[in-house]
Amino acid sequence: MIRSILNPQANLESFKELLALLTRHRVLTFEMARREITDRYAGQVFGVFWTFVHPLMVILVYVFLFNFVYVSKIGGTQALPHDMTTYIIAGLVPWLAFSEAIGKASLVIVNNANLVKQVIFPIEVLPVKGVLATLVTELIFLALLAIYTLISSHSLPVTYLLLPVALFFQVLGMIGLSYILCSIGTYLRDTKDFVQVFLTLGMWFVPIIYLPEFIPGSIRPLLYFNPITYMIWCYQDMLYFGRIEHPIAWAVFPVLSLLVFLFGYRLFRKFKTMFGNVL
Repeated sequence: MIRSILNPQANLESFKELLALLTRHRVLTFEMARREITDRYAGQVFGVFWTFVHPLMVILVYVFLFNFVYVSKIGGTQALPHDMTTYIIAGLVPWLAFSEAIGKASLVIVNNANLVKQVIFPIEVLPVKGVLATLVTELIFLALLAIYTLISSHSLPVTYLLLPVALFFQVLGMIGLSYILCSIGTYLRDTKDFVQVFLTLGMWFVPIIYLPEFIPGSIRPLLYFNPITYMIWCYQDMLYFGRIEHPIAWAVFPVLSLLVFLFGYRLFRKFKTMFGNVL
């Protein structure tokens, strides 16, 4: 199995196959992602306006807490150029998008059983549309963080230009993990509960609300065993440090994302033939 995963030829063929499929059904994919966003607020007075309000409230809460309640002395130095609010939100933005996408991935096939049982429907788009829907909220978060950084620091780090690269590999990784979880979750319905436990605890095992230096040296190496840490470090480099503070993360994050993407699709392709029998 490991040899198959690392087979360059098989991975290249899988990548080309999925890329061709998503390109062929790109209109359907984007339309389903749009409907997922609008259906979330269907029947509400303010509708999709809440897509903007929710991120704004989160930003304001952290601004209030770390500027007026828990006043931190972090920031204003070469090592730590911005305040604690910027540091936390820089890591929180990708984590929230990751959590939202992964939180609903395990049930995406089960919840769309009527579509899965249609022979002509391309079920490969179902995990993808869920990931794309989360990007809208993430982009709003990024825009609000940029505005806050401009107000507090009067400039934006040039590393913001790397955001398209980070978003690309983040999307690849989330799509791959969504394929894995929905493949397993269709057969093992408890998967969603395991995922929720992981997401509840997971935020405390990545350096989002604390600096790695705050962790005792004896357990600090555990951060390196958490694959999500590398994604968080890349975003903190772009949005907080304004420099490549974690070069290892920039090597590990793209490779891990690509491997998860390829493995996830290949696992999904293998399992999907039996989905109809268990729904």
